[in-house]
This record gives sequence, C-alpha cells and structure tokens, in this order.
Amino acid sequence: MGFSNRVNASLAVGARNRIADVVPYSGICAVCLDGCPGFCEVGKSALRGREILYPQPFGEVTAGATKDYPVDYSHLSIQGTCVGAVGMEADSDKAVFPAVNVGTEFGSAEKVKMKLPIFTGALGSTDIARINWEHMAIGAAISGITVVVGENVCGMDPDSEVKNGRVVKSPELERRVRTFQKWQNGYGEILVQLNVEDTRLGVAELAIELGVKAIELKWGQGAKDIGGEVKLPSLERALQLDERGYIVLPKPKDPVVQEAFAQGDFKEFERHSRLGMVDEDGFYKSVEELRKLGAKYVTLKTGAYRLIDLARAMKFASNAKIDLLTIDGAGGGTGMSPWRMMNEWGIPTIYLEAMAYKFAKRLDEQGAFVPDLAIAGGFSLEDHVFKALALGAPYVKAVCMGRATMIPAMVGKNIAKWIEEGKLPRDIAKYGDDPIQIFAGAFKLQSEYGNEYKNIPLGAIGMYTFCDRISAGLQQLMAGARKFALEHITRDDIVALTEEAAKVTGIDYIMDSDKEEIEKILSI
Repeated sequence: MGFSNRVNASLAVGARNRIADVVPYSGICAVCLDGCPGFCEVGKSALRGREILYPQPFGEVTAGATKDYPVDYSHLSIQGTCVGAVGMEADSDKAVFPAVNVGTEFGSAEKVKMKLPIFTGALGSTDIARINWEHMAIGAAISGITVVVGENVCGMDPDSEVKNGRVVKSPELERRVRTFQKWQNGYGEILVQLNVEDTRLGVAELAIELGVKAIELKWGQGAKDIGGEVKLPSLERALQLDERGYIVLPKPKDPVVQEAFAQGDFKEFERHSRLGMVDEDGFYKSVEELRKLGAKYVTLKTGAYRLIDLARAMKFASNAKIDLLTIDGAGGGTGMSPWRMMNEWGIPTIYLEAMAYKFAKRLDEQGAFVPDLAIAGGFSLEDHVFKALALGAPYVKAVCMGRATMIPAMVGKNIAKWIEEGKLPRDIAKYGDDPIQIFAGAFKLQSEYGNEYKNIPLGAIGMYTFCDRISAGLQQLMAGARKFALEHITRDDIVALTEEAAKVTGIDYIMDSDKEEIEKILSI
C-alpha cells in the first residue's frame, strides 16, 4: 500500500514526473535526465526549498491526504434488514425514512443540541478560512450545527489591540462570533479553540466576553504534528507577529533577511505556532480556569498521536468531565499542513476510532465518566457519518467535517460572483440563473426566513443545501437498517468486508455476521 498517486509528483505542490516510468517507492523517474529542469518535487525543492513543503497556492486551497491506507472506512459496509423497526412502530405507513430522527447532542451536564450529527472543522487564521467565514458560520447556524473558530485568529488579526501581552480587542474574532450568533436558531454552538499563543494572549477571556459559551483546548490535529502555520506577504506583518510572540521565519528583525526580502530573494515569511506540552495537572487546571471564567462548555481536540496519547486524552477528559472530545485521525485534510507530513504522519482515522471505542468501553466498564466523542479525519458524506457513528457507538455523537463543509460554502460564494459577472459556468447555468433555481434548498430558506432570506449569502445557502443532502442520505441509510434515531445505531449495523478490517476494528467479518441467530433459524 502507498499513495494513490506518485509520491514525488503530486499536483498539490505543483510537481510532476518527466516520464511515466517511476520508481514505486521514491516516485523519482526511473531514468533521471541530466538536463531536466526539475519538474518533480525533489527538483522543485532545489529551486524553492521549504516552499515546496506546502500545498499550493498557499492560502487559496484546502488539501487532502492521498495515502491509500491498508484499512479505511470503505472496508466497512452498512447492514440492512427487512425485519422490524427500532425507535418506531413497525408499520409500513409510519416507518418511512423521512421519519428518522438524525438530531444529536453532546455535553456532560447541559447538552448542545444539533439538527445533524456533523460540525465544521476548525476555521483558523488562514486566508481561506477568513474569507469564507461568513458563509460557513451562517451556513452552520441555519443548518443547526456547530461551527469552530480555529487557532490564532486574534493573534493574526492586524487590528487586534494587545496590552501587557493580552488581547483586549479583536475585530476579527468579534466579526466571527457575531456572525454566528445573529443567525443561531437554538441549535449548535460556536467553539473557540485555544493553542499555546491563544492561551498566552487571553483569547478565552475575550471570547467569553463576546458571549461565546464553548471553549476548546487543542492538543493537535490529524493532519500534522506541529502547530499551525501561515504565509506572510509583507515585512510589516512578519514584524508584527514576531512582536506578538509567534515563531516567524526567516527572522524578520535580521537586517540580512530584511535586505533579501526587499530585493525579492524570497517573497513570503512563515508564521508558526508553538508545540503544546500536555501535562495532566496542567490540563485539569486549564479546564477549571475556563469554567471559572464562565465557559459553559469546555471541549478538547486531539490529533493522530501515538495510542498512549489517545489513552491520556480519554482518561484526562473523563476525569475532568469535559463536554466533548474530538479525535482527529490522519488521512484527512487541511488548509495549511505540510504535504508529506499530512500523508506520512499519524494514526489513520479508522484505527484511531477503533482504539477510542476500546478505551471508552473500558472506562465505561470501570464506572468512570465517558465524555461524548466526535471523530474527524477525511469524512465527507452520509455513509461516512453512519459508519463513524456505528463504529464508535454508543460513545461517538458526531462527525467533524473540515473540507466537506467548506466546499459548499466556497461553491456558493463563487456562484454569487459568477451571477454578478454574468459568467455562470454551463454546468451550473443549466439549472437557471436565479439562486432559487440553482440551490435546491433555497426555497425552504425563503419560506422560513421571509424578508431576511435576502441577507443569507449564497455560500451559506450552499452549505445548508449540502447539509440537507446529508440529512436525507443519512435518514435513508438508517431507515434501511431499521434504526429511526441515532441513539439506536450500534456496532452490528456495520460489517467488515475483509478479515484485516475485522481485526483492526473489532467489527464482525461479513461471513461471520449474525452467526448465532442464523444457527437458531436453520436449526428449527
């Protein structure tokens, strides 16, 4: 198993091979020609060095890992049955798929209710997150799901006011919070993440002042094992963020670096976040401090670290009785992770979820508190949602979707631009030239919001329409399994298609499924 594309020629970093015949492992052309200008990743790195670490054009794309893991969620299949109904009267006139309840909730004491068991990935300080925030936040609010403000938003806000090392005002954070709050309809929440720099800046205090109820401590994410990074196009921004305590490379205060930048030897600085250092007592202290500040919900996001770190996350979250633990596996996507790191680092999502289930079950059997779980890392459509909920049942309450919730928002946003310019692509224009014709979910919003409908941006309508599709698709899958509410989904609603998948997940191999019940039927 390896990449699904050539490892040394990914378009993500603008690389390609000169010839089709490549060495399978290295991805280098089988015959490397002295005279080739260096199309491949190795060759381009001779020219641009560390720039080629990242998917390009940086800040304008989201990128997803292409590694083909030995086991993934496609190696599971959803079970259906023609008998009975769970959570609904077994009556063909009542047990219809639109009657399936796909709502979920999470929280330790008081619950956050969501209309769908999905929420957005963390939208942090990258340009692509900032530019698309309005569409994502309003889309999440009108869809009844949760939206996450990622790390470094205050630190990256050029208009933030920082006094004595603490942020006292951030127009960008306020914009993000108010956008969601204005459209929130009783479902979902806005979570604000904290990394090392955010904690030092006092972002939680400012967020809570703005009315944010949920704060997320961040240990990491599945796409990379370092902190977040962005590119900075000006010396002024590099100096500002260096002053705010970030790692900025090359060092912007160095006169040699300043001269090189001025004459165009390089065109961008890099801003990096620090590595968090997890400590058990420190974690409990952080949770308690956030609660004292007024956070109604305290959550934790951890990444695709080694399994001992997953055990730590589960145990610490249990002891602190946090409201949600999001576990982010490798193989997902991001707007800013180094390309090779995203593909070659970390424990893939299905392996990580399988172990999270084992750890949660063990805590449960000990009588310990088991926090509500969410799983992230490469999910995009309703079958993924069903499988993730089933594999982690009954502990997994939702699926975090990053790129998949961002795509509809970006598509909708661009449709608005194309309509204004009179340049609708043919594949879209075939539905009409009015948003009410283009977006299948728009008429529902128009009916529900009346005059306010005109204030909903098209990116948000795109996200709402996508969520409506997820809802209907999930209802259909659940009805086929005869499960009429999410709480009734169990691990035996899926089967493993290979013996290796069965070994990894603990899910029955398809040929062994229902073995005892079959024996009873055939022995009568």
